[in-house]
Amino acid sequence: MVQLPVPPPAALAATGNVPLAAGCLAVSARVHGLDRRLRIEVVEPQVTDSLGDTLLADHVARDEPDFVGFSLYLWNCERSLHLAREVKRRSPRTRVLIGGPEVGPDNRFVLKQSGFDVAVTGEAEDTFAQLLGALLDGRDPHGLPGIAVRRPLGLSAFGPQSAASFPLSAYPSPYLEDLVPVEPSRSTYVETVRGCRSHCTFCFYPRSSSVLRTLDVPQSAALVAALRSKGAREIVFLDPTFNHRPGFEPLLEALRRENAEKTLTFFAEVRAEGLTPQHARMLKDAGFDRLEIGLQSVNRETLKRVRRGGSPEKVAEAARMLHGEGIELLVDLIVGLPGDTPDDVLRGMDFLDANGLADEAQVFPLSLLPGTAMRATAFDDGVVYDPAPPYRVQRTATFSPQALLETVKQAEERLGRRLDEWPRPHLIDGGLDGFEPEQKPGAQHVALWFRGADLFVRRAAILGALDARLRIDPYATIDVVLAPDDPFPLDLIDLIRARLDAAPQSYVSRALAHRGEDLQRRIAVVLRREFDPDWIDALRVPVFREQTVAQALRDAERLGAELPGARIVGPADDETVAALARGADADFVAFADRELEAAWQRRILGFGYAR
Repeated sequence: MVQLPVPPPAALAATGNVPLAAGCLAVSARVHGLDRRLRIEVVEPQVTDSLGDTLLADHVARDEPDFVGFSLYLWNCERSLHLAREVKRRSPRTRVLIGGPEVGPDNRFVLKQSGFDVAVTGEAEDTFAQLLGALLDGRDPHGLPGIAVRRPLGLSAFGPQSAASFPLSAYPSPYLEDLVPVEPSRSTYVETVRGCRSHCTFCFYPRSSSVLRTLDVPQSAALVAALRSKGAREIVFLDPTFNHRPGFEPLLEALRRENAEKTLTFFAEVRAEGLTPQHARMLKDAGFDRLEIGLQSVNRETLKRVRRGGSPEKVAEAARMLHGEGIELLVDLIVGLPGDTPDDVLRGMDFLDANGLADEAQVFPLSLLPGTAMRATAFDDGVVYDPAPPYRVQRTATFSPQALLETVKQAEERLGRRLDEWPRPHLIDGGLDGFEPEQKPGAQHVALWFRGADLFVRRAAILGALDARLRIDPYATIDVVLAPDDPFPLDLIDLIRARLDAAPQSYVSRALAHRGEDLQRRIAVVLRREFDPDWIDALRVPVFREQTVAQALRDAERLGAELPGARIVGPADDETVAALARGADADFVAFADRELEAAWQRRILGFGYAR
């Protein structure tokens, strides 16, 4: 079972990857007795986080497994399907199964791909066991609920499927079955509810799990206690609306008792409706130091149209209650909802600012996810969206492509910060030498360095090295680092960018394509001395100059503005690094030493989770 991670914000940062879906299916096989007929392995996060495409395919295919299952999410589906093809190339008899939120009748983008033999849609604990039983018995699984099978002429239709109704208690937690490790450096994900009473048309939940099922309070509390004993530090509740679950108050009281020593922190998503001052106090007492709450829009008609309901005033009231207890918030605002206009989004920014929520705002363009009601009505609503992940809206009846981008930029101006994250360049010592005669398989995130004089003269070698890397690990994240002895013609940047743009695309490369940026394949320049400032400005890529920590501290306030960023070489003591953190923009400081860079990332990124 393989579940690939959300790309991290930096090469050394924890991804937050928890293969919960893969683990749940492995539990299903055990519960139904299939572990007597096969051995099930969930590939550990340390492996999926670190290995590049070639090494990971070698790892998965090494024992020529009978079956490999991939859990597909919008951030990993293309890389997963590439790995599936590579596994089958190494082990032709292996049968590849795919499932997850990306797999369904309305996602032609995935279904038209090659590399898999069987597709599973919907909640699959029961279905997965039936599927494996059929395959082990040599029976054709065609016709099983939610199953589509590869035929010589293409993929069959999915078998008719009813809503999943099995109780959550039927399947133990994969953490407690030792199928998924509990790691203090990662969040621990917990489901105590499946299904949602809300019917937001932009959300996957109403279609994926329409029957509300709850793990009762004693079972939920016991699960949390067991996870704490295994070393969990932060527990993220994946329940769709945490405060609308049955037994909400008794659960908070049980969590308070289990977390009496405050060794755990909790995170969940709540809705403003029904939240009271008493709930805010109980959440804080239980150990919730951060919550997510959806505003989505300040246009009441839009909220009705997307079946969200609620009101901005209720969100502001709930935020005041939660802030009063010292709970931090993430407040969501969506750009491009059907019915909204650019003015509605900007009014939303004013609303956030007026209610002290601007610093906690998450503002992002709408994505039309597979399996959502909004995708099904997109044509009638006048919504055009990218058919590939992240399925970002391209235009609506009230938003042109230009208006979508301009609205995001205006929102950033009002907030005084960038809304989407630009990953840190990977500039530690020990990167790959781009001028090595032969490129070899590498890590999931690599830096390819080109050092020396006359880099433009050596452009053919540079482009050849890029081609080799992209053949070996086409879906890995790569930082191309140019470290010139002297200025080079700017055409070199354009040549490299064009070659990177021609590589296979994925969620990572498309995530910021509307801004003309590529998260997956980046270019940076590292200077070992002072260069002409006009030449540096003309590069249009991140530029860092090698400095000691004392030199960087001297220039702290100017780094990334009047001066290039600083790549710190040599030793650095804690006191000086702390002073640098206070005085410099953290995005324009990088360290050559791995341990110092990892510590800097922990300082600026903190201990967190990936959603």
